[in-house]
Amino acid sequence: MQDKSKALQAALRANSVCSCITLDRDMLQATLNSQTGREGFGEQLATSHPHLFANSPVFIAPETMTVMTRVVTAVETAAALAQYGEAVRKWAPSGSAPDLGPAGALMGYDFHLSESGPVLIEINTNAGGAFLNAALARAQRACCFGSDGSNGSVEDFGPAIARMFRSEWLRQGRTGTPETIAIVDDAPLDQHLYPEFLLAKAALERQGISAVIADPTALEPSGGELFADGCKIDLVYNRLVDFTLEEPNHSVLKDAYLNNLAVVTPNPYVHAMLADKRNLSLLSDSALLTHWGLPREQAEVLATTIPATTLVTPDNAASLWAERRHLFFKPAQGYGSKAAYRGAKLTRSVWSQIRDGDYIAQQYAPPSLRKVKYDGEAVDLKVDVRLYTYAGSVLLKAARLYRGQTTNMRTPGGGFAPVLEV
Repeated sequence: MQDKSKALQAALRANSVCSCITLDRDMLQATLNSQTGREGFGEQLATSHPHLFANSPVFIAPETMTVMTRVVTAVETAAALAQYGEAVRKWAPSGSAPDLGPAGALMGYDFHLSESGPVLIEINTNAGGAFLNAALARAQRACCFGSDGSNGSVEDFGPAIARMFRSEWLRQGRTGTPETIAIVDDAPLDQHLYPEFLLAKAALERQGISAVIADPTALEPSGGELFADGCKIDLVYNRLVDFTLEEPNHSVLKDAYLNNLAVVTPNPYVHAMLADKRNLSLLSDSALLTHWGLPREQAEVLATTIPATTLVTPDNAASLWAERRHLFFKPAQGYGSKAAYRGAKLTRSVWSQIRDGDYIAQQYAPPSLRKVKYDGEAVDLKVDVRLYTYAGSVLLKAARLYRGQTTNMRTPGGGFAPVLEV
């Protein structure tokens, strides 16, 4: 292994020794109140979601950020290849077929940080947290490693979000700009990240775009257009985890997508092309991608950052069981670590479910650790880094600190954390 660069060594050291509390919680609450226009919003969020925001940042080297950005570019270049599309459509649900133009609003590229560089774990179309992290980045103090806690991209985040949705609107053949955007999720008031929907609504309205928060059952078609509670909806910011829109309660939204009644983003086609876990078996195969026409340097970037991935089939089930201690198993249509299993902890009964379901097996890439202070004691928390992107460009970077297998924002001392380059 080559010697680590000084910057990479500095980032590793900072994550293990820096115990600075950079989050100014009073400033965060004031920022949240200001951004939503709701007095007391920040204080209420601190009470209802006490572990949503971590006190300390995660450090990375500039070269790590460069590699992660190259991964995003390479993935989206690969996804545009004709033969890649043909391969993906073989397992994509039929409802994901129409490509109406959108690139997918606020995609999430999730990485673990290894000693040899970043590792792409998965790609998500329902990447929550961007609006919360934009607020978090504005409430940081300087730390012992000389960082002032700033995140250059956050200053342009609001305008960039507006440009993103306007671009999605134009990509689907519309003209002008969308007047009203619906932020749609099941029972939005009950969602753990409902406060983010309020931030998103306010952010859009500051940019001159009307926004509503709606349950999909509130959507109604009329006269070739889509409405929610009597309000005409031009674009749907889709936060559902039913990626193919197959559930009965989502039938109106699916029809609106298929019949072009409104722009829906992210939509089933984008998920099929980018976020279906089975696609990682293609994206980790550099020889195949090069054969299909991906530039060799981009194929090599993906080969060195995406763990070897294979589909679980009856033909390879026995060998995968034998190698399970080195593997991680995920459902093809999964999200949020649900029904995902580390092979070293598999039981026979769970393995039978994996063997008979649509699963991938991925070479296990453990998350790195960040040592933080909580209640006066040093604790090690797992780290993953998310790049929020649009059409191959990075809009924001953030990290999540957690214990256990899931990043559920309920770990004492954990939560969303800013990512600082050192």
